Amino acid sequence: MARLSTDLHPPAVAGPAAREEADRSDRVDRVTLIRPATRWPRLDLRELWAYRELLGILVWRDLKVRYKQSFVGIAWAIFQPALIAVVYTIVFGRFAKFPSSGIDYPVFVFAGLIPWMYFSSALSTGASSLVSNVNLVTKVYFPRLLLPGATVFVPLVDLALGCVVLVFLMWHYDAFPDGVVFVAGAGFVLLAALTALGASLWLSAVNVRYRDVPYAIPVFMQVLPLLSGVPFAIDQAPEKWQWILSLNPMTAVISGWRWAVLDAPEPQWGQVGVGVAVAVLIFLAGLTYFRSSEPRFADTI
Repeated sequence: MARLSTDLHPPAVAGPAAREEADRSDRVDRVTLIRPATRWPRLDLRELWAYRELLGILVWRDLKVRYKQSFVGIAWAIFQPALIAVVYTIVFGRFAKFPSSGIDYPVFVFAGLIPWMYFSSALSTGASSLVSNVNLVTKVYFPRLLLPGATVFVPLVDLALGCVVLVFLMWHYDAFPDGVVFVAGAGFVLLAALTALGASLWLSAVNVRYRDVPYAIPVFMQVLPLLSGVPFAIDQAPEKWQWILSLNPMTAVISGWRWAVLDAPEPQWGQVGVGVAVAVLIFLAGLTYFRSSEPRFADTI
């Protein structure tokens, strides 16, 4: 006996519209759940990863407009620390006779200026990142953390260009490090980035409500290099003052960076640990204040 087929409706060939509808049903749409602000810092890494392309766009945009319509252009990344190094060499090296751990003062002070200029640039632009992007903040949803976060990546280009000049000075003054300790320099740059990001989160949120921040930062930046050991060697200061200055994370950054790239005296790791702990506290405090203030950004700005 012949077997009857029970398939009374053979499958039809799916058309373009049907295939598009099937593809649409297979896609998982991202849902953003808006919650009340919490007292504890909350960092949604999955959301930040989902917006990683936007972070790249913000970084590339800032890089393109950084020296746009300037006559010298990107060469300012070299001229600025070089001119400051000349002034420091004359004032602090020749007249004040600041200690430099036996290293020629020009290369000593220029090596300290490179991470300091990175921190200064990241903090200054990060503090105004929300106010300068008012159209994005008020009209489009995205993780607001990306705005101060992008400012940490942009000055890395200036830091890389400054390192090219530093290598030339190291060759001229024969100040190359022994071994592979120069690899540790990346860790101290990361510490500077963490400190700048934490301070930028707090200052950018404060700047939304109080526009005094852009006027206060330049005053603060004129004093902080002296408290970070840029023009002098930290290990030559009295031990009591070394521990007091270690509360500033940039002190650990500059002394550690010089040890890594110039074979300067090794920093005291206990003091470096204090600087790392303070940097982590600054980041957590900045993240907490930023996240608690974030729901009011669009209305206040």
